[in-house]
Amino acid sequence: MFGVEWSGAELVAMVHSQEHRGPDARGVYVSPRGAAGLGHNRLSILDLSDSGRQPMSNAAGTLWIAFNGEIYNYRELARELGDYPFRSQTDTEVILAAWERWGEECLDRLVGMFAFLLWDEREQRLFAARDRFGVKPLYYHQRPNGTLVAASEMRALYAAGVAEEANARAWSSYLAYGLHDHSAETFSAGVMALPPGHQMTWQDGNVRIRRWYDLAEQVGPEFDERSVAVVQEEYTALLRESVEWRFRSDVPVAINISGGLDSSLLLGLVDTMEQGEGSAVMAFTYVTGDARYDETPWVEQMLGRTRHRSVVSRLQPREVPELAAAVQSSADGPFGGLPTLAYAGLFRLARSMGIVVLLDGQGMDEQWAGYDYYAGLAEGSGGGAAAGAMLQGTRTRATRPECLLPEFRALAEPLAPKAVFADALRNRQYLDACYTKLPRALRFNDRISMRYSTELREPFLDHRLFELALRQPGDRKVREGCQKWMLRQIAGQLAPSGVVEAPKRPVQTPQREWLAGPLRRWARDCIEAAVEEYQGEWLDAAAVTRAWREFQQGGQDNSFYVWQWINLGLAVQNRVAGAA
Repeated sequence: MFGVEWSGAELVAMVHSQEHRGPDARGVYVSPRGAAGLGHNRLSILDLSDSGRQPMSNAAGTLWIAFNGEIYNYRELARELGDYPFRSQTDTEVILAAWERWGEECLDRLVGMFAFLLWDEREQRLFAARDRFGVKPLYYHQRPNGTLVAASEMRALYAAGVAEEANARAWSSYLAYGLHDHSAETFSAGVMALPPGHQMTWQDGNVRIRRWYDLAEQVGPEFDERSVAVVQEEYTALLRESVEWRFRSDVPVAINISGGLDSSLLLGLVDTMEQGEGSAVMAFTYVTGDARYDETPWVEQMLGRTRHRSVVSRLQPREVPELAAAVQSSADGPFGGLPTLAYAGLFRLARSMGIVVLLDGQGMDEQWAGYDYYAGLAEGSGGGAAAGAMLQGTRTRATRPECLLPEFRALAEPLAPKAVFADALRNRQYLDACYTKLPRALRFNDRISMRYSTELREPFLDHRLFELALRQPGDRKVREGCQKWMLRQIAGQLAPSGVVEAPKRPVQTPQREWLAGPLRRWARDCIEAAVEEYQGEWLDAAAVTRAWREFQQGGQDNSFYVWQWINLGLAVQNRVAGAA
């Protein structure tokens, strides 16, 4: 908290509200002049001693930092900053040292996921920054008197007295277009998100925000004209380094895998790490018990030639109501349905088994054109209707804007990003990476992993990999109908052919079948809660009831719009429960 009117009780309440993000230690720092208060919950991963506690200061006590995330190249930076009087073995202190050496330009040197607040006691100024893709969150609210309140989750802002009020425009854009996490606006009125790749300064009540990283700018307009062999060698070397860096930990590390190409590549890379460090780590997979959506045959094929212990987390219908309410309470907005719940169950199981850090394979579809609608764009046909698709593997409309009242629907703002590349394929990849697919997935992943006090690391979201992949021509991504063509060439050296050659399968669960079957009554109750709260204001009750009835009768190949209403109902139920 930064400003003239805030209390220590507010700061303590904020820290307490986020205990799940770091149950190992908590700390607060209050500036001698009273202009700043920093709080931190520690999830101990590097340097488990008290030297790693936060908020952390430099040796002179003039700089204080509260940091969420990991700087994976901290050892390399520490060597470069060798004359700095380090007092710990943490990446947190490396940020302090880098700031003292390079100032704001230190951000360009950081490889990792991060959101941090750095208070300069001499200048009475706050500097905050968020990583390139927004893996780690940062929300803020500025009071009329200029005081700034910032935190990793909105619940901490509410604990400091920020009003919990629905942002009608954000909900309208979500319900009409399926949009969220694409701008600085959030689902809470008055609460903003610092966008990915942006930095913020606060001084004397004045806030200034600017972008420090732009993926398109770093990629550039030209394609990579080097040979396939040269690019594959460079990309493979970066892959190996990225995975090895993300195994740097003083606590147990495991991996999450499905039967898809990306997680199988991750497993293959882990399995070839030097000194056998990764050869026996646990491999977690979630299932739902429905053979139509079962990934285990591919998982077993991959694990069959390794020493990794397979751990399966199974989601059952009876678990969904309680788990959905819990996930919604910390989601800071709607979340992604049964796949997110199944993933949450996986993190819960991992933590119960003593695993604190997990890796997954997020990011390759956006880098190498893995979604079905990319194929037509790569071939120059424009991709047809699928080019604008929200969902993979569906032919019917994802949303039902006709179920919204006209005045509310008029608040919705469609996404109309500028073309930053000359080709349609890279423009869509950029859209998915910066505004649609990745931002929403990263919010889901952060909240469910941290809810169970586990850290999720995503080695394929290393910006160096992303930039190199986006520089490649379309025929290296899609060739003769084969998507992720170059990635498959690389994976062929690390994974079984049956996995490498398998077509892209959407991440699916029996959500449609369960909502119309064993979860029908629960879904109805959630939808009714949403209708009761917002009929006559947001929702056309008759239209929602009609669409819900039609869904139960079959004929729809997606349940996205139903899950939207369930999300809205869950938000209402949690708000009522919190007020009780």
